[in-house]
Amino acid sequence: MKKITYIIILALLVSQIHYSQSIAYYDFSLTTIWNSTNHTSVPPGAHWSALVGATHNTENEFVEIGAVAPATDGIKDIAELGNSNNFRNEVNTAIALTKADQWINAGGLGNPVGTFIYNDLEVNENFPLITLVSMVAPSPDWFIAVNSVNLRTDNTAINNGWKDTFTLDVFAYDSGTDDGTDYGSANIVSNPRVPIFKLTTAPINGNRMGTITFTYKSSTLSDANVNALENITLHPNPSNGIFTISNLQKIDLQTIKIYNILGNLIKVMQPTNRDKNLHVNMSYLNPGMYLLKLNTTEGKSFTRKIIVE
Repeated sequence: MKKITYIIILALLVSQIHYSQSIAYYDFSLTTIWNSTNHTSVPPGAHWSALVGATHNTENEFVEIGAVAPATDGIKDIAELGNSNNFRNEVNTAIALTKADQWINAGGLGNPVGTFIYNDLEVNENFPLITLVSMVAPSPDWFIAVNSVNLRTDNTAINNGWKDTFTLDVFAYDSGTDDGTDYGSANIVSNPRVPIFKLTTAPINGNRMGTITFTYKSSTLSDANVNALENITLHPNPSNGIFTISNLQKIDLQTIKIYNILGNLIKVMQPTNRDKNLHVNMSYLNPGMYLLKLNTTEGKSFTRKIIVE
């Protein structure tokens, strides 16, 4: 009976959590600033088409400032008509080619000043960029854009490599497909099309059209971090109780704990830096098997077996 109990305790201590590619969850809200205080004028019936977009893995996949709008007319139709059908087709094509992974629709706004709200956006680390667009309506061919914003960072020790909550200014652009110069200008097709450019003259004057806030909520641990945990080594092992824990430089550890085979905690270490190696002296231990458990600041853990001779 005692042997079975030991086995159960050992199984509980060394059990591993299965991790997938890192996924983060965000809320985002875009509050518009389209008023006569910040701009030359606001036309009657001013509103916003649906704020739509995608998460993707290549910069400027759907919008590129300074480049001619694609002939597939996704951006043209949004900027001129507020119609997102062609743009959604472009996103679906990108999804099929593994350049994007989801379509986003935050709905429209019936007034010039308001807030788009989108909750629980799930973002995969393979597609960390987000692009969002909406028509400045009415207008010849003007739109606002959040273009290829990267939600990842290089620091996997914080939020598993995802950006914390942040806010960006949002500006208006001309899609280069209509030569109109005011909200109510008649249709004047640009032939040829000109590159997409930021609106710096009246009535927009280069001013902000809004601000967008991405609110970080939670995330999973990435495969890269799991691999880093798995690459940690103990040597020598077996040992006389004096050993070294190596390959710690990529792990942000909170505690290192050592248990006996009964599951009793016998030692706690709290690393104060991210040295490559940590030397441990447990020569006072009786011969036998022990378990070393590494706990990260993200709340994940990894367990290795120690043999003391």
